[in-house]
Amino acid sequence: MKAKLDLMSSGGEDDSVNSNINVIPLVDVMLVMLIIFMITIPVVIRSVPLTLPVATNIVTETTPENITIAVDTNGNTYWNDEYLATSAELFTRLAEVAVLEPQPEVHIRADKDVRFEYVGRVMYNLQRASILKVGFITNPEPRVFAE
Repeated sequence: MKAKLDLMSSGGEDDSVNSNINVIPLVDVMLVMLIIFMITIPVVIRSVPLTLPVATNIVTETTPENITIAVDTNGNTYWNDEYLATSAELFTRLAEVAVLEPQPEVHIRADKDVRFEYVGRVMYNLQRASILKVGFITNPEPRVFAE
C-alpha cells in the first residue's frame, strides 16, 4: 500500500507547465485549406473561351428609307412618329418593308424607363418579319474634357 502512495505523490515533478505549442491541429487545418483551394481555383478560372465583341459608337446616318420605331414609357409604339395601335399593325408594316430591295434599316428608340417587355415585343415582330438590320438609338454619354 505504501508503494502505491509513493507512486502517486511522485507525480509532482511531471506537472510542470508545458510551454510547447501543439502544431498538429494547425497543420491539419492548413492542409485541408490547401486542398480546398487547389480544388476550387481551377473551377473559378476556367470559362468558355470566347472572343467578345468590341463596342463602338457609330454615328447614325439617317436616310429616308430608314425606319424609326419609338417606344414610349407607356409601351405605345410609333412608326416614324405615327402611332400604331396594335402589335399586329406593326408586324404588317414590317412585313411590307421586309421584301424591299435593299431592305431598310430599322432603328429602335426606347425611353429609358420603358419596361423591356414592350421593346421585346417590337424585337419579336422584327424577327418574325425577317428584318436583318436592326439598331438601337441611344444618347451618348456626356464627355468630360480635361482642363
